[in-house]
Amino acid sequence: MSLGADRSYKMKLRDVENAFKYRRIPYPKRSVELIALLAISCTFFLFMHTNKLNSRLKEMEVKLQPSEFSALGLTSNHVSGHDAGKHDDINTLHGTYQYLKSTGQLVDLVPVRLNNTPKAEREFVFFNRIEKTGSQSMTRLINQLGLLNGYETFRNVIQPKRAMTENFEEQREFVHQLTELSEPSVYVEHANWVNFTVHDMPRPIYINLVRHPIEKVISAYYYLRHPKIVGQSVRRNPNKKVQDKTYYDMKFNDCVKQRISPHCVFDAHNRFNGDWRRFALKLCGNAKICEQLNSEATMQMAKMHVEREYSVVGTWEQTNITLAVLEAYIPRFFAGATKVYYSQTNKFTVNTTPHDNSLDEDVERYLKDSFKFELELYQFIMQRLYMQYIAINKNQFMDIPI
Repeated sequence: MSLGADRSYKMKLRDVENAFKYRRIPYPKRSVELIALLAISCTFFLFMHTNKLNSRLKEMEVKLQPSEFSALGLTSNHVSGHDAGKHDDINTLHGTYQYLKSTGQLVDLVPVRLNNTPKAEREFVFFNRIEKTGSQSMTRLINQLGLLNGYETFRNVIQPKRAMTENFEEQREFVHQLTELSEPSVYVEHANWVNFTVHDMPRPIYINLVRHPIEKVISAYYYLRHPKIVGQSVRRNPNKKVQDKTYYDMKFNDCVKQRISPHCVFDAHNRFNGDWRRFALKLCGNAKICEQLNSEATMQMAKMHVEREYSVVGTWEQTNITLAVLEAYIPRFFAGATKVYYSQTNKFTVNTTPHDNSLDEDVERYLKDSFKFELELYQFIMQRLYMQYIAINKNQFMDIPI
């Protein structure tokens, strides 16, 4: 190919490239409008989705907001009870200590971080006791300690029937009545947690007791069928129906399987589950959300009150630990508690009802599912109690029997 021909060929290629480079492809006007509409729609739906995700993140932030537990690295994963039974499990005293030690958080664990007693605005203990947790034994111990430590103990008059929750005005009246009691003193009643400060009344010292949720339910079942308790109930309420002998003799396992009594049905929709069947209600308070059985929202509210409001929530399942924590965190009222308790142990053992705690596998599965959030709340409370105990004993902890 000659030089001129080669140049002509290149010029033709350049013309073709320019034609493709600068050509304009016409689009119908409606197509342009459709593309614009699609772009706007995609932008809108993306905005809505982002806004929804942002709302959910804010909800999670509320649930996972920093607390004494999260500051120590103890999250809900550590109190779920997945590996319960291991010696070093986080849900045991020894496991809690080892966890705090291994993560270097034991150094920062001090009683002041776990003690709500200084928040109280008067020398008044409010023990809104929970059914079937050994609260009568604690009440007797409080009475005895009152003689030693110089305070009075007051109890409510037993009512035949009481609503599950109280409205704002009923709470206000209740708080005002308690404020009129002398100081120092302790008031004991089966009642839900109530906020004194929202009614412009001085904040008390809150205490309570818990028990393993499933064992608590079994104990309550047989307690309500004990002849002595049935007789007392009928005397208080003469119109109460007395069942036949078959009803009182029925085993708990059989009752749950046959579902013939509301005492043995623990479904969330069962309105009969409003009293001794769970302790989240008493720790949650009087909000409508607290009435829900096996509710995560109820559990979260109860956790918040336990952590921020209660000085001590103990258990007779860990007697020594509970008494030691009460003595250390509320000394004005519980000084000498361990000595008094063990000097007269029989005096503080009341209304024991012997019964069989064994469960059939299907019944146990049903109860664990029905009390899923109660069990998590229980582990949370035990975790806090262990930490309170470790905080006052960490220097000599290895010398203390576990």
